[in-house]
Amino acid sequence: MTLSVSAALFGFAFVTTVTPGPNNLMLMASGANFGFRRTLPHMLGIVAGLTVLTLLAGAGLMALFDAFPAVRTVLQGVSIAYLLWLAWKVATAAPVKAASSGGRPMTFVQAAAFQWVNPKAWAIGLSAITIYAPDRSLLSVTLVAVAFAVVCFPAISIWAWLGTVVRQWLSSTGRRQVFNIAMAALLVASLYPVLGFHG
Repeated sequence: MTLSVSAALFGFAFVTTVTPGPNNLMLMASGANFGFRRTLPHMLGIVAGLTVLTLLAGAGLMALFDAFPAVRTVLQGVSIAYLLWLAWKVATAAPVKAASSGGRPMTFVQAAAFQWVNPKAWAIGLSAITIYAPDRSLLSVTLVAVAFAVVCFPAISIWAWLGTVVRQWLSSTGRRQVFNIAMAALLVASLYPVLGFHG
């Protein structure tokens, strides 16, 4: 992989992970409800989950989808159902003070596992392999996964930080309800461009 292609890959990884999607909207809600420090395991889980997903996509999952399109359809259905459930949980989340004392943000394992039912994560991983590792060799697939491992955390941490910025403003119950409903609506809307798992 040439230097220019590598630079393009890192740019692709940053742009695709920093733009709005289920992960970032949930991180913003978590930052607002629990603070940045308590959201760290959630962020690290996203990085690990996306990296592993990308590696396995290049190592054989793309071939599985090519051979058995029904597998992709089933995965898509499960993803949609799970994200709709998550949107409901976000919309009906407890007030900020209650969440801070009694609620729990997503754990590392939960966030890593979530990538497997996150349509945007699949779109990112499959697109990156198609564009930057078309031969699906171990080296090229590993380089793509490394790019995501390096840039994903700084990209997504912006969203958790934004959540902390609005945390004080959300101390009002009414504003918190509006915020959570808006985040839930955006989470549902984020499904639209990636339902087909295309970049």
